[in-house]
Amino acid sequence: MFVPKLMSLYEQIQEAVAFIGTKTDFQPRTGIILGTGLGNLTDDVNTEAEIGYADIPHFARSTVQSHKGKLVFGHLGHHPVVVMAGRFHYYEGWTMQQVTFPVRVLKFLGIERLIITNVSGGINPHLLAGDLVVVRDHINLLPEHPLRGENDERLGPRFPDMLHTYDGDLRSRALDIAKNRGIRMTEGVYSAMQGPNLETPAEYQMLRHLGSDCTGMSSIPEVLVARHMGIPVMMLSLISNVSYPLSAIRETSVEDVIATALAAEPKMRLIINELVNSI
Repeated sequence: MFVPKLMSLYEQIQEAVAFIGTKTDFQPRTGIILGTGLGNLTDDVNTEAEIGYADIPHFARSTVQSHKGKLVFGHLGHHPVVVMAGRFHYYEGWTMQQVTFPVRVLKFLGIERLIITNVSGGINPHLLAGDLVVVRDHINLLPEHPLRGENDERLGPRFPDMLHTYDGDLRSRALDIAKNRGIRMTEGVYSAMQGPNLETPAEYQMLRHLGSDCTGMSSIPEVLVARHMGIPVMMLSLISNVSYPLSAIRETSVEDVIATALAAEPKMRLIINELVNSI
């Protein structure tokens, strides 16, 4: 009986890249991943091409409210970018390899750096809803790892080092822009748990004791794969709700998160626009 050979991850990446090449020959220098409620950055892009995730071979489907589910190619100011308008999450039912597959495709499209955005719960008591955190480190509490399994040296090393995961120059530029613009932003540690439920008070307390400043349900898998492939990374997290001290916790819905993100999004858009045009 004939058994068809399964495509390797590397072959899947090449097929996706080849398909995108039939739709556009645009050459991005920076990749940007937009989180929940942060999709309007695409309005700032002088768009050259848009490709829906559903059309790209081996891409998953974005099922979360406010995620547009497409790649947008174009210029922010003078800088060529490719924007992921929506991401994939482990809690949606995708594997970690599916969640992070777009990062690998962006690498083969030629990006030189990756800017990742998300919303998170603030567990540093000094953080307020609407504040921005530029991430300097993370704590990974997700139950699966995107690098688990056989390693393909064409994609990256078996044991990537995590010492300098978050690019210091990009962080410094972002902090300077925020200071000059009068925007509240600090450096911090981001943690991720599986979701989709928000954390319990005891979990928020645990995360704070572990050294986390903010917590969410995404981004770290994308960071791990970017690091595996040698892509410099910056993560910006927008605080959508205050979760510490425990007396500050209030019931929060996804609509609340999106509303806070939309209200504060112009600050993040300004920082990203100025950052990429300073490169």
